[in-house]
Amino acid sequence: MVQILDANGNPIERAALSEPQTAKLGWITRDFAGHPSRGLTPKRLHAILQQAERGDLEAQADLFLDMEERDAHLFAEMSKRKRALLTLDWRIVPPANASEAEKKQAAQLKEWFDSLPNLDDVLLDCMDAIGHGFSAQEITWERLGKTWFPKAIEHRPQRWFRTPYHDGNDLRLRDSSADGQPLWSFGWLVHKHRAKSGYLTRSGLHRVLVWPYLFKHYAVADLAEFLEIYGLPLRIGTYSTGATKDEKSALLKAVVDVGHNAAGIIPEGMEIDFKTAAQGTNEPFDAMISWAEKSQSKAVLGGTLTSQADGRTSTNALGNTHNEVRHDLLVSDARQVSGTLTGFGYMLLALNGAATDPRRAPRVEFDTREPDDMKLYAESLPKLIGAGFKVPRAWAQEKLMIPEPAEGEEVLTIPKSDMVLPPEERPRQATASTRYVAVLKNDTGELVYADQHALDQTIDQTPVEAVDAAMGKMLAPVIAALRSGTSPDDAMELLLESHADMDEAELAELLGRCVFVADVWGRINGR
Repeated sequence: MVQILDANGNPIERAALSEPQTAKLGWITRDFAGHPSRGLTPKRLHAILQQAERGDLEAQADLFLDMEERDAHLFAEMSKRKRALLTLDWRIVPPANASEAEKKQAAQLKEWFDSLPNLDDVLLDCMDAIGHGFSAQEITWERLGKTWFPKAIEHRPQRWFRTPYHDGNDLRLRDSSADGQPLWSFGWLVHKHRAKSGYLTRSGLHRVLVWPYLFKHYAVADLAEFLEIYGLPLRIGTYSTGATKDEKSALLKAVVDVGHNAAGIIPEGMEIDFKTAAQGTNEPFDAMISWAEKSQSKAVLGGTLTSQADGRTSTNALGNTHNEVRHDLLVSDARQVSGTLTGFGYMLLALNGAATDPRRAPRVEFDTREPDDMKLYAESLPKLIGAGFKVPRAWAQEKLMIPEPAEGEEVLTIPKSDMVLPPEERPRQATASTRYVAVLKNDTGELVYADQHALDQTIDQTPVEAVDAAMGKMLAPVIAALRSGTSPDDAMELLLESHADMDEAELAELLGRCVFVADVWGRINGR
């Protein structure tokens, strides 16, 4: 049997091709979250984070999930960061100086990636690693004909995993052992995202966000208590000396009922005294909440003006600067995810006998380029070229993100006036479509239209005898006058006198017919 190696040169776990690894750990699917965010305190939070640093990620993973579920602002900011990757185009790029076989591998891999029904879900689940530090998706394989292909790629909760005590980067599946079970090669698509440097257990962005979340949680709870009593008068119950425990309880219940229901009863001899209504302001609570949310926005998106504007410090220029930082984060995220997807592509090639050297495997790349200002280039390039700069067309098209047209592909052109074009390029109007007139050259080398050439030939075929006869009849008086003249001055006088006797009717008839034919021919060919 042919031995298949992973990208690190280790033999793959063939059991991964028949069933998922978690199928052998049925209990793990019934291990539900503990929701440690309930009653969270700084002391408890410190213990959870310290526990994760020692390899036990269960409580930390549950806390991170609670944070996104309970904090709408945090969820919105993380959703922006994650889903931004889905807006990018991607491509499969063969290695440098690729052979024909490597180019075919890249084309085949592109076809397989296009066939994945849930690629967007896979990308979104990969981006879940931003907060947790890692994201693990289990692959279920199936064979379609002779091709191994993923049947399902399912995201697994981070609480299912741990790291050994001695290595915070070695991600393993939780089982009954102390260090966990190593993940099967080719059985998992694991994306490790470095929001910050450090061990895998400490690289998640949520470890930064958890402290603003805690303080915001306190502020929201305090604000809720403040709003519950705001505007209500302070109520003090007075009981007589020697009152029993039951009488005190009845008085306390009456004080509470008066506050909420505006009604209550008390035993005889007891009193309820109403003091000044509770006063104060919500500004301290709002200040704490605002600080926490701005801190979250800065950590997730690199700024606050892409999330909210206060109308005082927000400007368009500052907002654009914050948006540039946000784009820098997107570029970083895309590059990290592309490495993970490149490894997944190697799995597909290796299982189907197409992969050789992992260093020569096709790469998955996201297009994170932003087109430069076209108006700026359109105005400056002609001036630079006119000044003598040699600007490669490929460089300009790359800057403006305009792809090179394929061979025979139709391209856009600038409309030009017909008089600016040379004769061979001048179009003539057509009722259904634009047609171009064939071009010929006459005896002198001048370019003429085919329809003009046909008209010239028709005129040339006019009977010469008819033209000569008409001309002779018209010029007869002139010729007779010239023959009888004795000097040039006398001949000129005779020409002027004989003009009235010239008969041009026959010649005018011939010319009129020619003009009529030319007019009709021009109308036919000009439409």
